[in-house]
Amino acid sequence: MAEDVVHVRNVAQGSKSRFTWGVSTSSYQIEGAAHLEGRGDSIWDAFCRQQGRVKNGDTGDVACDHYHRYLEDVALLNDIGANAYRFSISWPRVLPAGRGAANEAGLAFYDRLIDELLAKGIEPWVCLYHWDLPQALDDLGGWQNRDIAGWFADYAALAALRFGDRVKRFATFNEPCVFTLFGYGFGWNAPGVADKAALHKVIHHVNLSHGRAVQVLRQSVRHASIGAIHNRQPCYPSTSSDEDRQAALRFAEYWNDAFPYPQHFASYPTTLAETIEPFLKPGDMALIAQPLDWFGLNHYSPHYIRADNNWLRATIGAPPADVPRTTIGWPIVPDAFRDTLLDINSRFRLPIYVLENGTANDDKPDTSGNIQDTGRIAYLQAYIAAMQKAIAAGADVRGYFVWSLLDNFEWTAGYSERFGLVYVDFATQQRSLKASARWYSEFMKSFRHSATPALP
Repeated sequence: MAEDVVHVRNVAQGSKSRFTWGVSTSSYQIEGAAHLEGRGDSIWDAFCRQQGRVKNGDTGDVACDHYHRYLEDVALLNDIGANAYRFSISWPRVLPAGRGAANEAGLAFYDRLIDELLAKGIEPWVCLYHWDLPQALDDLGGWQNRDIAGWFADYAALAALRFGDRVKRFATFNEPCVFTLFGYGFGWNAPGVADKAALHKVIHHVNLSHGRAVQVLRQSVRHASIGAIHNRQPCYPSTSSDEDRQAALRFAEYWNDAFPYPQHFASYPTTLAETIEPFLKPGDMALIAQPLDWFGLNHYSPHYIRADNNWLRATIGAPPADVPRTTIGWPIVPDAFRDTLLDINSRFRLPIYVLENGTANDDKPDTSGNIQDTGRIAYLQAYIAAMQKAIAAGADVRGYFVWSLLDNFEWTAGYSERFGLVYVDFATQQRSLKASARWYSEFMKSFRHSATPALP
């Protein structure tokens, strides 16, 4: 197994940069300060105010108060030893109306964050969109309005011109399959729309926005390194029935292929192509398929899909009884991670950065105040080992980021699920390193400083 780690190092040394070990977060999940210093509402602010949408009525109004505590959080990143930090910009914080006049206070916050990261030797990776669409744009149709491609390009230009002197790593979108399917297909997430026609329109407009943003970033940021971040997971049938097998194939087109395929190959998967065709205009596919520098992957587990009577005739089902699960019920299948990396490598032929991997855990301080999250450590050990196997088999993986730095607002689950390497007491905002943070720190240190570091 030590040979696998050496192979990781050789792959990294053969590329233009070292292998990147990092941690990820997103704006709405940690920043708070939702109504301060000029920030506008996002669709998640509005969604959280709707009764019954989010567990316990939780909101992102305060979250981890990262807006005021970013210095402490960057110090934690430095203590852990991450050499990169992926975060997202809050579109409504820098453009409260989504377009038009910029909010200097919001831009200045990201200036301070980026400068502090660089001062600590931590590379900033900026994601332009992690689900928090300005509510003012949603009032104009949001992702259902084709004009949003121009609005997003203008927002990308603002970010590029303000931060591109210091930031070179940019992602356009995080998990477009999730915020489109859950937000517009099933109505489970913001903005809470459940409309098949709206979903297909949104998918195409998000892809157009991606293409426009890549163009802007290329033009505006010298030496830019650009990608998009996709949640890609094998979709297994829940049972051996033909209905579940067909359901898994249908679900996979939306989950795995609706965005990477047009962005890389200038075409939609067959079934989707028929439903999106009414929204196509000449030149759209060429615009969408801009050259990219890397493939961003978020992966936690495979999906087990069962037939359903909804419009897709498919939904996420339960894994088989013999498949181990995390404390929140997600299946633990490291081999699916290995296979996903190899599949991406063979299909898309780009360097791969794993930009989210991790697990929620039922974390509580013990009587001494320590958080012994052994389940998370075991999960990270297994998944990093699976990644190393994929690299040994030829996958060009160049970085790995744990989700997440902090326990945070976990969308419709509110604060009931803890994904962080750092424990957050939401009543006091006190941060405490968990055992997993110390483990990850030691692992990264051994990887960087030992010729043959011990595998986890």
